[in-house]
Amino acid sequence: QVQLVESGGGLVQAGGSLRLSCAASASIVNMNTMGWYRQAPEKQRELVALLTSGGVTNYADSVKGRFTVSRDNAKNTLYLQMDSLKSEDTAVYYCNAVEYSGWSRARHEYWGQGTPVTISS
Repeated sequence: QVQLVESGGGLVQAGGSLRLSCAASASIVNMNTMGWYRQAPEKQRELVALLTSGGVTNYADSVKGRFTVSRDNAKNTLYLQMDSLKSEDTAVYYCNAVEYSGWSRARHEYWGQGTPVTISS
């Protein structure tokens, strides 16, 4: 079992920046994908950014060009750099990791507890 702990959320003005971190309790080298999701009040959780073990990234259209996902395997940490923030980016941001392990390639999915991000206009 891997624990994911997010940090870096907070209150920032529109146009500002934040960097979220997701620290894993174990090595993330074998994680097939890691990513960030967000959930705004009364809305469904949505994918923000995804990063595969091969370095391929996928972003929601709403954040392309503004957000950058990256990982530091040595620190077992995933990051989300968020620039040019908008009020519609306000949400709780969750870290996610998926790995396939063992001879059966069993799928394991992990979630963090979330970190709130509030953008004031």
